[in-house]
Amino acid sequence: MSLTRPPTARPQPTPLHDRDRAPAAVLTVTEALALHSVKQPDETAYVYLRDGETPDSEITYRELESDARARAAALSASGLGAGDSVVLLYPSGLEFVRTLLGCMYGRIAPAPVQVPTRRRGLERLRRIADDAGTTTILTTGAIKQDLEERFAGVPELAGLRLVDTETLPYGPDGWDGPAPGPEDIALLQYTSGSTGHPKAVTVTHANFLHNVAETEDIWPTGPDGVVVSWLPLFHDMGMLFGVLLPLCSGVPVYLMEPAAFIRRPLRWLEALTRYRGTHAAAPSFAYELCVSDLAENGPRAPLDLSAWRVAANGAEPVRHRAVRAFTEAFASAGFAPEAMCPGYGLAENTLKATASPSDRVPSVLWVGSDALLDGRFEPRGEAEEGAQPLVGAGAAAATTRVTIVDPVTREARPDGRIGEIWISGPCVAQGYRDRAEETRETFGAAVVGEPGVPHLRTGDLGFMHDGELFVAGRLKDVIIRNGRNFYPQDIELSAENAVEGLRPNCAAAFSVDDGDTERLVVVVETDGRVLRGPGAEQVREKVRSAVHDGQRLHTDEVLLIRRGALPRTTSGKVQRRACRALYLAGELALATAR
Repeated sequence: MSLTRPPTARPQPTPLHDRDRAPAAVLTVTEALALHSVKQPDETAYVYLRDGETPDSEITYRELESDARARAAALSASGLGAGDSVVLLYPSGLEFVRTLLGCMYGRIAPAPVQVPTRRRGLERLRRIADDAGTTTILTTGAIKQDLEERFAGVPELAGLRLVDTETLPYGPDGWDGPAPGPEDIALLQYTSGSTGHPKAVTVTHANFLHNVAETEDIWPTGPDGVVVSWLPLFHDMGMLFGVLLPLCSGVPVYLMEPAAFIRRPLRWLEALTRYRGTHAAAPSFAYELCVSDLAENGPRAPLDLSAWRVAANGAEPVRHRAVRAFTEAFASAGFAPEAMCPGYGLAENTLKATASPSDRVPSVLWVGSDALLDGRFEPRGEAEEGAQPLVGAGAAAATTRVTIVDPVTREARPDGRIGEIWISGPCVAQGYRDRAEETRETFGAAVVGEPGVPHLRTGDLGFMHDGELFVAGRLKDVIIRNGRNFYPQDIELSAENAVEGLRPNCAAAFSVDDGDTERLVVVVETDGRVLRGPGAEQVREKVRSAVHDGQRLHTDEVLLIRRGALPRTTSGKVQRRACRALYLAGELALATAR
């Protein structure tokens, strides 16, 4: 395999001239589109890559504004208006972007949802439609036909109106109604549901513009900026990096289907090479998959990642091994160590809350495992016994404030003490739609001594060190044994490292209380050959030993299931609570035979 950069550098993209790049110059997403349609009307805004490789369709800013206005007018003619909600059901592509922006022009609140392929996904779609208070599903003709044929007669589709936006009657005149304002809802971003049923986070135009401004401040796109994204556009990270950041900043973006990346992760890096991508984002497991794909298959052509200056890494705990392995594996392809940029964010804060700058390598702290479990930060040497690495998630931008708080007393904790991560600032969303009590509890928390300043409770645990956030786990997922706290991420990492060939993000650890004792259960995905063969017990024993060696923790049960059987969020994160529920219902055991 070859990772050496081509001897002749690829031509740089044509600079985008005479544009106002400051998001503060506009107040809404639609104003940003209108601005770029005037300043750079014939520049490419979005390109869709068929199979993640071949340009299939593209659209300029002028064309995009015209199409979005036409969709707003057509949706209005169909009976939808300001204050209404709709569900968006699209693959990653231009029709999604056109319809999303059309809804924003018409002040219709769009709720993007993953296209269901199984009955469970259809059930989630129906729950979201009911929660959003709508019976209208906007989609493509192909998806509409597929759903109506495969799920004909199922109760989840009853009463829903599937609208093919590709064939709506578009007239010559576009939308000319009232423009949205900064505080109008731009999106209903449903939470991934990793710790419960999905809830609609109401994100305003102002929230988006502030988050884009902060992202630009930390990770500036510059006049040669090019974004390459495989992230699902219905997910918060995919929405920001695949749609909003490039649109508001006026830089082109190349979109890939998530499935194209999963089938062959190096497609992503080949696209970054081909189009001189400067910005891309993904969860930590995606970087690990790229390393595995390189080792197993290698690239189809030489890679040149020298233009890539922001490899944002978030949406799940950033693992030191992933950062190190990716950086080392692709150094010869021109990937700079400082380009790896860990960050922390969540849908309730629009997305990004903290981020590591792109002019230094990520921070790594080696800490004492025992002290960490007791809620303390205790520095250790890398070679010392009991030392484990934590990767820094960077600092907050100027308008966002991160505070570490005791979740019980609600008092702020000093540097080096673990507590719940609370956030305040203009990126914090307005709350959960039609959930007043949950909104007050999650978005209206007050730190002792700071009355009148609302904070977002993230449910995540972390600590500050030298002005940087380090994430230590999730409050609701903490496993308590013998009065000590254990983080499931650490247990899962030990399990994944126990057996050669296990894939990243293939394990779930949780506790089960039977009334007398609390039992630790570790579920691991593996090949069907292992499940059916004599080596299954050996795998179980290796997992038990690895968890004991890593955490000094006894595992009561190791359950092996087929690959793909673990419940996951739309962004690929394992749903531990959903996994636990399936385990208690006896359904995970069935996954070994399916």
